[in-house]
Amino acid sequence: MAQQGLSEQDYAEVADWRTSDRFSDRERVAIEYADLFGQDHLAMDDDFWARLRTHWADDEIMDLTVLLASFLGLGRMTQVLDPHQSCPLEI
Repeated sequence: MAQQGLSEQDYAEVADWRTSDRFSDRERVAIEYADLFGQDHLAMDDDFWARLRTHWADDEIMDLTVLLASFLGLGRMTQVLDPHQSCPLEI
């Protein structure tokens, strides 16, 4: 990712996405979407959707949603199966 211009500091700033000046408004609302998607999906109200659609087209929102669902699902799968430690399945 360094070739794309991302640094370790960029990753560290994600935790402070609300106040960090490293992110554009478009990136900030995408991070908010990821945060809500993973932790409080019922909190996505009309105001949130309006802000998201200000910066992202519907096809982009679909792409973001598919990625979020995939990564969340894969993360949960690895927690459940723990394939690197104890899972008898060959992956």
